[in-house]
Amino acid sequence: MMKKSFFCFAEKIYDVVFHLPPFIIINLLSSLLISKEVDEMSYRHCSSCGRRLHRDSYSKTQWTKPVGISRCYACVESGNARNSNNSDLESQSARRNNATRATFTQHALSYPFAEGGFRYVAKGKYTVGERAGEECVCKWFKSGHVLEESFFTLDIQAADKALHIVKEWNSRNFINRKVMVNVPQVWTFMEGGAAHLVGKKVLQEPFIQHYTKFNSNSGWADDSTPWPRVMQALSHFSYHITSGQFVLCDLQGGIYSNAVVLTDPVILSRSKRFGVTDLGPQGISSFFSNHVCNEFCKSDWSMPNDRTRYFRPQQGTSMIATGANRHVPTRSSRTNLY
Repeated sequence: MMKKSFFCFAEKIYDVVFHLPPFIIINLLSSLLISKEVDEMSYRHCSSCGRRLHRDSYSKTQWTKPVGISRCYACVESGNARNSNNSDLESQSARRNNATRATFTQHALSYPFAEGGFRYVAKGKYTVGERAGEECVCKWFKSGHVLEESFFTLDIQAADKALHIVKEWNSRNFINRKVMVNVPQVWTFMEGGAAHLVGKKVLQEPFIQHYTKFNSNSGWADDSTPWPRVMQALSHFSYHITSGQFVLCDLQGGIYSNAVVLTDPVILSRSKRFGVTDLGPQGISSFFSNHVCNEFCKSDWSMPNDRTRYFRPQQGTSMIATGANRHVPTRSSRTNLY
């Protein structure tokens, strides 16, 4: 009897809905869709813990910050509790000039020991500051590149974003070694150096030994030994921790006995905000088209739905026209990084 009553009730509802004017039905459906969309907009991933949480889990200040930067109440509170350790994490993640002056020989400036697609690299020594006597490098743009100021700005921004991601990585103690980022500064050549460089702005940073390329911004990756595989995991982690907004890649630098130090990183972004090496959403898809998770990746880390290969993987840098504390085997011959 109850079952029959239920079907009679359902038939009456159907009859009422069926005879409603079309514009009312459309409005009802639109309201349902809008409600679902609004509900989706009320959730986002915390940039620290990676959990997808409702806006009630964020303070008003954190919710107004962009996706990939905002943090939930729990992470903010735990972060405040860790403030005393922030300076340690900073020193373990950032490798800075800690100097105010350096010198370069005429030969070093006339015959740079390295060059990229649009700039030269020369080696010199710091003369004033904590790093006095240590080797350093300066990087300047080749002739014909008239947008030096914007390139410098984007280099600094990319390094800052890379440092933010690396600090997040180091804070989780996935491995028993630290990853560091060379943090460049814009310096100006004074008189006494090469005449053609006097007054020219350069990027200045500490010199890196044991230089190695780990992956590129187009999807090429080295996974032959543990440290390169750590770097592939770091790139994957960068996508996950920023809620799919960024990928830290084109990782290259030096392997030391106690750390890896990176330089000239590339940040791929959804909005292509980091210049000619930022290949945008297609670059992110291309990177993951070739990514193979390894023992340093976590199974719950997110990946993009679109993993189409839009760019051919190559070792060089591509440019657009304008949980557990795992052990990382390291060669005993590697020197310590100071």
